[in-house]
Amino acid sequence: MRVAWFLALGIAGVVLLGLSLVFDGVLEGLFDGVDALDGLFEGWLSLPVIAGFLSMLGFSGAIAMGATGLGAVGATAIGVPAGAATGWLAYRLSRALLNDRSGAAPRGDDLIGAAGSVVTSIPAGGYGEVLVYRAGQPVKLAAKSPMPVSRGAEVWVEEALSQTAVSVRPVER
Repeated sequence: MRVAWFLALGIAGVVLLGLSLVFDGVLEGLFDGVDALDGLFEGWLSLPVIAGFLSMLGFSGAIAMGATGLGAVGATAIGVPAGAATGWLAYRLSRALLNDRSGAAPRGDDLIGAAGSVVTSIPAGGYGEVLVYRAGQPVKLAAKSPMPVSRGAEVWVEEALSQTAVSVRPVER
């Protein structure tokens, strides 16, 4: 019967991990007030860390009780360090993922100097549309030019006016 308590802890940890994946940061708000000691526990009370700790405590305790015949105290003595190690690993992995800056999202300023082609003619001082490539993907943007630019003309992006609009000038050959 005591093994069932440890299995229930392990299953509760897996369910908590599933909930943290489904609801993302919504459940994280439950622990906001606990982090009041100037960030002392920052990241340590995240749901993946708690879920990893509970799961490993429960499952390793159940294995210890079933395999060795230890009582609840002995199984807990084995489960707590195993849970702490799993929680620490979950903490380190989540920090590594959060601090990864190699896949930075492209910004509007990354388009400056990019070549494109006019999809919808641009009247002088008005807006048309251009096709440019952002991070290797074709993107159709609203485009403004001080002079009229006909459809099919090649242009250079001079300025990013917003996330969806650019200022262009025709390429002179």
